[in-house]
Amino acid sequence: MSDVSGPRVGTRVPVIEVIVTEELDSQAVPRLDARLAEALELRPAHLVVDLAGCPRMDAAAIGLLVDVHRRARRAGGLLTLRAPSPRLLRNLELARVDRVLHVAVSGPDVQRPDGPGTGAGTEAETQR
Repeated sequence: MSDVSGPRVGTRVPVIEVIVTEELDSQAVPRLDARLAEALELRPAHLVVDLAGCPRMDAAAIGLLVDVHRRARRAGGLLTLRAPSPRLLRNLELARVDRVLHVAVSGPDVQRPDGPGTGAGTEAETQR
């Protein structure tokens, strides 16, 4: 019988999407952290967090997303925040993490950008 508990050494899951459907506040952050940790254990090349259904995000959530970005990068992957509302995008800009995190403003865009996480900017900046 083979082990089906996780990917084999050297294998990579191409894309994992996590859809957020609630406010990301200090009460929700531990649940999201657990889900994203599970996702990172699968070693995705690209981890997409869909924020279209997230009405609000606090500083704890932003801190978690920066930490997940670092963990994904160390593992050779990429974190993308997809479809944040204008309010969430503004929060990311105020925290200045939009310069570090890859943000896809709308649609299913999960393509690897040039220079992710290197201060190359977000799609929101390039579309202005």
